Amino acid sequence: MPDRRNIFLYYKKNQEMIEKVKPFYEYIDHYGFNIVQDHRKANIIMSFGGDGTFLQAVRKTGFREDCLYTGVSTGKLNVYCDFQIDEIASMVEAVKNEETEVRRYPTIDVTVDDQMSFQCLNEFSIRSSIIKTFVMDVFIDDLHFETFRGDGMVVSTPSGSTAYSKSINGAIVDPLVPSIQVSELASLNNNQYRTLGSPFILSGGRQLTLRILQDGNDHPTMGMDNEALSIQHVEKINIKLSDKQIKTVKLKNNSFWEKVKRTFL
Repeated sequence: MPDRRNIFLYYKKNQEMIEKVKPFYEYIDHYGFNIVQDHRKANIIMSFGGDGTFLQAVRKTGFREDCLYTGVSTGKLNVYCDFQIDEIASMVEAVKNEETEVRRYPTIDVTVDDQMSFQCLNEFSIRSSIIKTFVMDVFIDDLHFETFRGDGMVVSTPSGSTAYSKSINGAIVDPLVPSIQVSELASLNNNQYRTLGSPFILSGGRQLTLRILQDGNDHPTMGMDNEALSIQHVEKINIKLSDKQIKTVKLKNNSFWEKVKRTFL
């Protein structure tokens, strides 16, 4: 990785994190890397914290495809963080000596009412904003698949399958499989409304469309990764796998399934 020398650091600017990150600046200078203050000038973007901080770093820097993202954990290692903050020297050595590999994570595109488009690395969620169920017609491509009534849905990427999706009994999906997973939140099944009742996985070429029944409960709460969307009224949402992928640095001996085993088993 000799041509990648400009690093942008993303972390919470509180006193505790400033002290934790401070030693990193010395190693950066020693090994000939440069710290830049503008993420647009960086070719390595490094987050310090946990998976939530990593997701924020990707979102705040615009889901860049022309740089490498690196997650540095200040606690336990998790899905997006391959390195520990107290192992900075070995981390820089690994990058310098090319003992790392590039892992590519798929993202999803979300378009609301054919006007506003967003990207997600983990998942897109939609939930009723009041204590009342809401109704959505679910389409796969042009096929009306089901009419959903319940609390909401979660649409995850393969890497996001270990987060919110897993907590509602979704499957863990290998990131090498280009796909999106759709999971229900407390669906009602009766003579009027009938849903599949289990998560389902769509291939990368499919499009999922959610049409919200305009019955007065059409102001759902929507989330992209760990941020909420402030949109007041929604009629239609299109979701598909994006052409964009996020490239991250990983140690050669630290596969996705090793991370899953370490985290859950």
